[in-house]
Amino acid sequence: MCMDYKLTCKCGRSTASFNFKDNIMPPEVINSLYCPECSKSLQHNTETMVTDNGWIIEYDMDIAKFSGAKLSESNITPDYLFDEGYCTWRGSYPTDHIDSVREKEELTAMAKVNPKKYLEEFKQWSINRMKRLQDEGWRKANERQKACV
Repeated sequence: MCMDYKLTCKCGRSTASFNFKDNIMPPEVINSLYCPECSKSLQHNTETMVTDNGWIIEYDMDIAKFSGAKLSESNITPDYLFDEGYCTWRGSYPTDHIDSVREKEELTAMAKVNPKKYLEEFKQWSINRMKRLQDEGWRKANERQKACV
């Protein structure tokens, strides 16, 4: 089971939704969130922060290490928290779960009229969407590409 959590960035312009794999990490593991606007002047600290396409998540590593004591990983890092899904975007990017539903709704009407064409279009949409996200530089989209190689 995954828990969803929504957070507003430091400047208040943007929000992001997070998943917490197996509820091992509490929401308090996120110290701060910075969108591409408010992260411009931020000094990146690899010990506590992970960056993704201009967004920065700053983790409370004391909470992460305490909460992650039951994991087999002995070296819990911001990259590990994000890439392994223990505290990561809900989807491939901060608002992916909202955007993808809206995009799918446009295709759904076709399912009742022409199911075969719907399946073809849906497959093509999925492939094109992931390619677009990879080209835009989203970390999770590019990780999926690496996993398939």
